[in-house]
Amino acid sequence: MTQPVRESTRVVVVGAGPAGLTVATLLQGAGVPCTVLEQRSRARVLQRQRAGIVETRAVRMFQEYGLADRVLGGAPSNGVLEIRTEGERRFLRSDAGVDGPAPSLCPQQVLVGNLIQEFTDRGGDLRFEASEVSLAGLAGPRPTVGYRDPSGTAYEISCEFVAGCDGDHGVSRASVPEGELTAYPFDHGIAWLTVLADVPPPQHPLLAVNSRGYAAHFARGPRTSRFYLQCPPGTRTEDWPDDRVWEQVRARLGDKELVAGPITEKEVFSLRSVVHEPMSYGRLYLVGDAAHVVSPMGGKGMNLALYDAEVFARAVRDFTARGDMSGLDAYSPTCLHRTWNYQEFSRWMTEMLHDAGDDSRTGPFRRRLARARLDRLFSSPPAAAAFAELMAGFG
Repeated sequence: MTQPVRESTRVVVVGAGPAGLTVATLLQGAGVPCTVLEQRSRARVLQRQRAGIVETRAVRMFQEYGLADRVLGGAPSNGVLEIRTEGERRFLRSDAGVDGPAPSLCPQQVLVGNLIQEFTDRGGDLRFEASEVSLAGLAGPRPTVGYRDPSGTAYEISCEFVAGCDGDHGVSRASVPEGELTAYPFDHGIAWLTVLADVPPPQHPLLAVNSRGYAAHFARGPRTSRFYLQCPPGTRTEDWPDDRVWEQVRARLGDKELVAGPITEKEVFSLRSVVHEPMSYGRLYLVGDAAHVVSPMGGKGMNLALYDAEVFARAVRDFTARGDMSGLDAYSPTCLHRTWNYQEFSRWMTEMLHDAGDDSRTGPFRRRLARARLDRLFSSPPAAAAFAELMAGFG
């Protein structure tokens, strides 16, 4: 049997999404050697269209590292959020009282592409199409990460730390022995149809409360929009032909004149959340979706991953420079504090905007409670300020 090619580095990063690439780029800037392994091809990574807003806290992070101009690449958000209730238009400042840079309208694939460019232009070691990734020796001082390259050649990389950035279904968390992590899952009992279409984006991010169900309209490029439509769990995409999509979009947004365009992607998914505690095991540190999944309401998934990435990178930098393990020891409690804050905020928004419209799940009492919560954002400056603080990523 052919022996694997043996290599050594300080950190192996498993996964080249926003979390993994941010970890790698920050480590690179601190002079910490790392290797990034990604199962998919570069083309496939760049095709994934996902979250589109980098919050104030994360923009400030990229600014502090001197990366904002090169990796964000999007236009600053003007901080205006439109919420329509049965077609009535109201506007909310999502940055009211926030002291910091404006959020960036930066689709995930743009951020990922720019991080890849930044990392590789500076000589970063990024390996796509790495198959059969395996983690071993995580409880010891020198874990090893094995994989095969596209030619079938086996590699084994010895390292000091592994950053598990490969998502909810990746190999990183699956490599933790049973019983070492506790999972806290939650099913919101709601599904969304998500539609990507060649339609001009709205002037502001748009959320709609309607008796037919929740809807949203977001920018995903200068000529591309992402729509979300609440639907019952168990719904299939086949239940939503294009004509029905546009009829429901117009009705729920209260915009009879909205022009339909070619639909390029259509998917149904259930809103769910889960948190795994702790976020580390031995020399493995779980980052982003590998540790937690948050409901998409509020746009916190990618931003939470960016926070984890910074905490981990700073901790490794301190260990490398001074042998200081305190940041690594505190990694899990530090990240979990923000994780649970974001989970609570996302759940609060999910309840408010869904219950305030279609009351078939929860009844008219819950509907009126949700409307009261929503109205308070427009009538109470302290309520609006608390909302803006969490949207911006502080608190």
